[in-house]
Amino acid sequence: MKQFSIPAALLLGSSVMAAQAQTNPDTLLVTATRTAQTADQALAAVTVIEREEIERKQAQTVTELLAQTPGVTVVNNGGRGKSTSLSLRGTTSKHVLVLIDGIKAGSATLGSMSFEHLALDQIERIEVVRGPRSSLYGSEAIGGVIQIFTRKGMDGFAPRFSLGAGSDDAREITLGASGGNGQGWYNIDISDYRTDGFNAKTPDAYGYHPDDDGYDNRSYALSGGYRFSDRVEAQLNWSQNRGDNEYDGGNAFDDYSNEARLQTLGAALNLKPTDSWNLNLKMGQSRDKATEYGDGAYQSHIETQRDLASLQSEHTFARSQLTWGVDYQNDEVISSQAYSMNERDNVGVFGLYQLFLGQHDLAFSLRRDDNEQFGVETTGSVAWGVELPRNFRLTASYGTAFNAPTFNDLYWPGSGNPDLEPEESDAFELGLSGDHAGVQWSANLYQNDIDNLIAWAPNASGNWTPMNVDAARIRGLELAAATRLADWDLSTSLDLMDPKDRNTDELLNRRARKVFNLSADRDFGAYALGGSLQAVGKRNDGRERLSGYTTVDLRGSYALGNDWSLKAKVENLLDEDYQTARGYNQPDRTYWLSLHYAP
Repeated sequence: MKQFSIPAALLLGSSVMAAQAQTNPDTLLVTATRTAQTADQALAAVTVIEREEIERKQAQTVTELLAQTPGVTVVNNGGRGKSTSLSLRGTTSKHVLVLIDGIKAGSATLGSMSFEHLALDQIERIEVVRGPRSSLYGSEAIGGVIQIFTRKGMDGFAPRFSLGAGSDDAREITLGASGGNGQGWYNIDISDYRTDGFNAKTPDAYGYHPDDDGYDNRSYALSGGYRFSDRVEAQLNWSQNRGDNEYDGGNAFDDYSNEARLQTLGAALNLKPTDSWNLNLKMGQSRDKATEYGDGAYQSHIETQRDLASLQSEHTFARSQLTWGVDYQNDEVISSQAYSMNERDNVGVFGLYQLFLGQHDLAFSLRRDDNEQFGVETTGSVAWGVELPRNFRLTASYGTAFNAPTFNDLYWPGSGNPDLEPEESDAFELGLSGDHAGVQWSANLYQNDIDNLIAWAPNASGNWTPMNVDAARIRGLELAAATRLADWDLSTSLDLMDPKDRNTDELLNRRARKVFNLSADRDFGAYALGGSLQAVGKRNDGRERLSGYTTVDLRGSYALGNDWSLKAKVENLLDEDYQTARGYNQPDRTYWLSLHYAP
């Protein structure tokens, strides 16, 4: 299918569309304001994906799950484990801040997160906040924030196990256990996934080699917490994802491979000195390491380490709440390449003031970041929400954000540019939502102007180097809805986007102007059925135009008893031939069968 269109009758037949209606309004989230609130209190477009939805959709990767979220664009270079980038609302992958249990993750050299190596069996919940959040989190949050929460234990002992196999000789085993009591809890997860893969590149792509490109992943997670009293609680989280990937990288070797190691370690101490005062202390470290091999022989490596610490204080009053804090971050590069500078630190001071005035909610935030490399950057935001008659809610917001240049931008040997300025943005948003006749719906209209975008360009000497040369204006409308119809749980979303380069008026690379998602599930008791459809419009990729495509997935499960279940899934049922990145294949029709134990 080369392109698609969504007739108005289909949208109206789905009730009204909105910006992630499948999130329960009473669901708690913390990412939008760094404090606990329900989804219907958020003055931002939010999505919360909980463990129940992960299990129901039988997603195998984080990006597969997120790709069906409004505002999210996923680009993959040839299947599972291959380089994958994710953007929010048409921004770049560098403009998405990723947190794992509150710890900032990702590569300080690339400026993005390697989502392809994360293991879903470790994850309890994912929160997606769309729109600028630099006034609370600092650099990278131009497009929004994605926070991943690993599993936690509850009362009693709960082991779990799964065994799966599928197309391309793929197989996976997962083991886990959690438990606890009124004072403490723990959780442990181990998983191993392997696939022979398929030929990731097309014959006309550079470095094409006619062989299957396999991938192995081994992941571990360990966490625990203890409540010393009603006013003191501590928590510890550790996770590691190890991915070994084969790829076609050029003509120097027959076999190229990459060994990736992602690790996050965090500790938090939550104090409640008074009934109206919460104090949170957090320390952590994230590491991102990639080692390259040619025909099995070592070639190079790059490792980045982020050490983080934060103090956050929350003060609750009768009709308002004040949150303030200090963040410290130190980034370090350890590499076989000789960077002229391999370390820098950043100190951020932030404040958020929220007012709750009956039907009206207001939020004001301000942050000042002092970076060792580029100096001081100040960002802020203001948001307003009002409850209207007939169960409508209107929100409006404005925010500024920035993204610091990466170590590769600044100091890559022979071509870095240490004079780069941070990328900066101004964003406006208007939202309307409601709950009518059993349909949760909302609509968000937004515009994001980004200046000082970093791109490769020739300098005065004619050499190509990163420079602040580009500017973008991204306008969009996010629509989605969810309801229950004839015992089927239905959710649907439509993204309409106009992502333009302001200098050339051309569409930004790899951004589709239209993306449509539809999901339907029904529980029949002992068994359940479901399916998902995604239609993506045409996109530019360099000088070429990628065709639009439509994929359909089907899933089903059968309860073999109280504790055991059998699950099956068919992805790309129509065997669509498509690309999300020029020169890289996507999987044909694939099958997956798995056995699960969870008492």
